Amino acid sequence: MTIAEQSLTQNFKAVQKAGKLLMTVSKEQINEVLLQLSVAAIANSEDIIAANQKDLERMSPGDPKYDRLKLTTQRISDIAAEIRNVSTLPSPLGSQLEERTMPNGMHISKITVPLGVIGIIYEARPNVTFDVFSLCLKAGNACILKGGSDAEFSNKAIVEIIKTVLQQNGLPENCIELLPATREATTELLNAVGFVDVIIPRGSQQLINYVRRESKVPVIETGAGIVHAYFDETGDIEKGKAIINNSKTRRVSVCNALDCVLINASRLVDLPALVIEMAKQEVIIYADESSYAALENNYPAQLLQQADESHFGTEFLDYKIAIKTVADIHSAIDHIAENSSKHSETIISENKASIEQFIQQVDAAVVYANVSTAFTDGAQFGLGAEIGISTQKLHARGPMALKELCSYKWIVRGDGQVRE
Repeated sequence: MTIAEQSLTQNFKAVQKAGKLLMTVSKEQINEVLLQLSVAAIANSEDIIAANQKDLERMSPGDPKYDRLKLTTQRISDIAAEIRNVSTLPSPLGSQLEERTMPNGMHISKITVPLGVIGIIYEARPNVTFDVFSLCLKAGNACILKGGSDAEFSNKAIVEIIKTVLQQNGLPENCIELLPATREATTELLNAVGFVDVIIPRGSQQLINYVRRESKVPVIETGAGIVHAYFDETGDIEKGKAIINNSKTRRVSVCNALDCVLINASRLVDLPALVIEMAKQEVIIYADESSYAALENNYPAQLLQQADESHFGTEFLDYKIAIKTVADIHSAIDHIAENSSKHSETIISENKASIEQFIQQVDAAVVYANVSTAFTDGAQFGLGAEIGISTQKLHARGPMALKELCSYKWIVRGDGQVRE
């Protein structure tokens, strides 16, 4: 074991110890720490933005991740508001999920408990540092953060503020640890069996695939979103125009942004009206043969390109979108099944039977009917902030917030019972 590996192991042990100490902290004190952190975030906005500027200077403004990386006074104020909101939410700990008394007198109960130590591997999103800590603390978990090198200065500044607030309140500062922004640190975290209970990657499909493949610690997959909108033969043009534009252009760098429009062949004549709003944002369209013909001379030529197979099943995270013509709802559902990351999918339709078929047969964490996919978000679902969008089926699915950061244990009380 190298000196660096020994050092990180000591860090992991310290975080694990701090996590156990959190079990003795009252819910009221946790809420007070979160309130103080929300105040400290705003009070230290200038320092955070100065650190963030160092990160921004190393990234091209044309990079799709630039918007994710950028922090402003308003964004920090919004982050502080989310932290305050988390402080007001009911604690998920100690909830009794089941209770029964057996014929032999044993009293059995099932209660919620923290997951323990949560490792988060994420890319250029410094707001995640605040979000993850707030949710983990509220749910009694310690956290080990491995941010990307793109946000190194921002993350260091934020964690320093968090640790200061913890110290001021007598809480163990090691309940949050920021690892070096190196590949070696990632490897150590993925192999921290016995110290880390679960790892949650947040970022590109490439990052998620790497973590899933290399980790010896259990993984909850989140983040990558290859998102579709199906415009049915009965779809309303005005609803469709608004939903498609909002899903694509509200924030192109987030995982719930739209990547592909599936349009019923009978509605190709309406395609120009459905997508013309996106031209204002200079969205590049990769259109299949039929949709290209419908858009030619009806969408800016410099923004219209012929699609190939590589454009379908792609998460663009940019002002780009694919369009594919389908014969019917069956073809739309089949295309989604082949190309989706099982994140968020929406149908635009006025046919109740088609809507129900879509909802029942599309396999995704969140399925919408006549709603923008931009709502796939913990806060929008009334959960407070979120730690990520789970695209798997074990433990949690969809927006993961406080309840999803808990496990449970069985407690059995008796008076000397033994089993025959």
